[in-house]
Amino acid sequence: MAERVNILWGTGKRKSSIARVRIRPGDGTIVVNARALDAYFGRETSRMIVKQPFEVTSTQDQYRVDVNVMGGGVSAQAVAIRHGITRALLQANPDYRSPLKKAGFITRDPREVERKKYGRHKARKRPQYSKR
Repeated sequence: MAERVNILWGTGKRKSSIARVRIRPGDGTIVVNARALDAYFGRETSRMIVKQPFEVTSTQDQYRVDVNVMGGGVSAQAVAIRHGITRALLQANPDYRSPLKKAGFITRDPREVERKKYGRHKARKRPQYSKR
C-alpha cells in the first residue's frame, strides 16, 4: 500500500490575486502554475518575496511548494503566494506563528482598489477646472 504524504494547504490573497498553495516535505522546489519559480517571476524581488516565510522560519529546502495563482498583477501575486505559504507553514508547525507574526506575513493586506465615482476621471481625479 502506498505511503500517504502529508500535504498542507494554505490560501493567500492580495488585492484581486488568489493563491492556492500546497506544501509537502521535499527538496525546496517551488512550482507556480506548472512553471518553475524563476520562469514565472522574472523580477528578483518577486522571487525573494515568495521565499521570505521559509527564511524567517529557517525551513529552506525542507518543503516542496505547488502554487495555483490567478488574478491581479505580478507583485500582488507574489504577496498572495507568500500569504498562502505562511498559512500552510502554520499548519505544519504552530511554533512558527511568533516569527511569522513579527515579520508581518500572517495578516492579509486589506487594501483594495477604490471604485471609480461618476463625474470623476478616476476614483478621485477631478475634471480640469475652467475659469472661463
